[in-house]
Amino acid sequence: MRRVGFLLQVRQDTIEEYKARHKNVWPEMLAALRRAGWHNYSLFIRDDGLLFGYFETPDSFQAALAGMASEEINAKWQEFMAPYFENLGGAHADESMIELQEVFHLD
Repeated sequence: MRRVGFLLQVRQDTIEEYKARHKNVWPEMLAALRRAGWHNYSLFIRDDGLLFGYFETPDSFQAALAGMASEEINAKWQEFMAPYFENLGGAHADESMIELQEVFHLD
């Protein structure tokens, strides 16, 4: 499995609502993530809205993103969640993720 970490920026004035939306992620979206090979997916947020995401995938980060892009429910979810993010420049959040380089892993 490949471990992937990424960053996004949530608008500070929407953090609580953003967190609330993730308490009830659509079942179709959860199923799509599993089909696309996203495992152990977690999101962490700082008080200023900096969002760190982590997941494991048997493929590359780009392949995992492509898998989700092929899912119809993903486009709906991305559109639904778009107002919560900063600095997307008209793109969806999943198109704006900044992948982090892994420098250490305690096995």
